[in-house]
Amino acid sequence: MSLLIFKNISREGPGILQIILEENNVPYDIIDLESAEDLPDPVGYDAVVVLGGPDSANDASSKMRAELEMARKAIDAGIPYLGICLGMQVLVRACGGSVHASEIREIGLRSKDGNYYSIDIEHDHVDDPLFADLQSPMGIFHLHGETVELTEKMLLIGTGKHCTHQIVKIGPNAYGIQGHFELTPEMLDMWLDNDPELLLMDRETIRKDFELLCSEYSDNGRKLFNNFLRIARII
Repeated sequence: MSLLIFKNISREGPGILQIILEENNVPYDIIDLESAEDLPDPVGYDAVVVLGGPDSANDASSKMRAELEMARKAIDAGIPYLGICLGMQVLVRACGGSVHASEIREIGLRSKDGNYYSIDIEHDHVDDPLFADLQSPMGIFHLHGETVELTEKMLLIGTGKHCTHQIVKIGPNAYGIQGHFELTPEMLDMWLDNDPELLLMDRETIRKDFELLCSEYSDNGRKLFNNFLRIARII
């Protein structure tokens, strides 16, 4: 069984997901879209994961056109798909929904009211296999300024207080998550050093908050990614 992973920017890697893949000896290919000239055909892989990045799914660039085409091809072929942040927005737009600026930009671990960002699992979807062994609400790290509008065929299975559309499901095995469950401490340091919006924030406050939440956060990330890999029948 094999997994195809797309990075939209070099610093946003698969993190906790990659650790799980290596622990289970699952083969995977990582394609860095910043430098890739041709995207591999997703057909033939057992699942596709598209990670976050600073682009917009509305961009008219050749990179985004190819990414949207790849996502449509994967979904049409019934290949399990997991989109994170931008990867979620790509999924929604590829399947007929829309992407637009969010009224509230969600950055870091806390909203402007001082409370931690979290995702509530919608009551009607607590039995979705993506949420096996997970409890609501789930803390989440955010780094986005856009959100999505869904079509009638798309399910909203996880919601947030400020940005409502947090986890979506399309068809039997395509999921999108607006926030980041893949983040490791090493990745956080890289983001704090390089992301333009995080550079404007208090680095030590973010690091201290992450240290307090790290155990719960990592546990939820592991459960969620393991659940997706089971949905894809990879593990």
